[in-house]
Amino acid sequence: MATSNDLKNGMVLNIDNELWAVVEFQHVKPGKGPAFVRTKMKHVVSGKVVEKTFNAGVKVETANVDKREMQYLYNDGSGFVFMDTASYDQFTIDPSIVGDAVNFMLENQVAIVAMHEGLPLYVELPPNVELLIEYTEPGLQGDRSSGGTKPARLETGYEIQVPLFIENGTKVKVDTRDGSYLGRVNS
Repeated sequence: MATSNDLKNGMVLNIDNELWAVVEFQHVKPGKGPAFVRTKMKHVVSGKVVEKTFNAGVKVETANVDKREMQYLYNDGSGFVFMDTASYDQFTIDPSIVGDAVNFMLENQVAIVAMHEGLPLYVELPPNVELLIEYTEPGLQGDRSSGGTKPARLETGYEIQVPLFIENGTKVKVDTRDGSYLGRVNS
């Protein structure tokens, strides 16, 4: 248990038996009336974002979320198998929990898996990853100076937009939050 005055970004609260992560918070002391805390919270499972206001000093229930470093091993057809890098325990995580992270995961890649009471909540990848371009159409010679883009399929099967000069087999850096191209990786 904590009070609304103890809220911090990233803290996970248990409200009506649902887990909410604090994205933003602001302590407000109006000239007239009691102080309060305005928060923006994200539902841990669904990703829905809501705004909620707490009176100052009100008790809120915090949830114990354990973030573990795990290595993605393989997809067994029913889910994604991860191994805890500390204990070597293996977990099969449902595709709905992995979500969009699947677009940027390669076998043996390390990710952060958030657990609550032994159940996986979500998979968190680093902000950017390096992946190979598996296939893209060749860029036209005259288009190289323009800022145009073309579709390219990554080695994970996900398709992103890349500049026209990118060729098959090029290693690129990709933002895992929105799937945008960040640049070429020099080998």
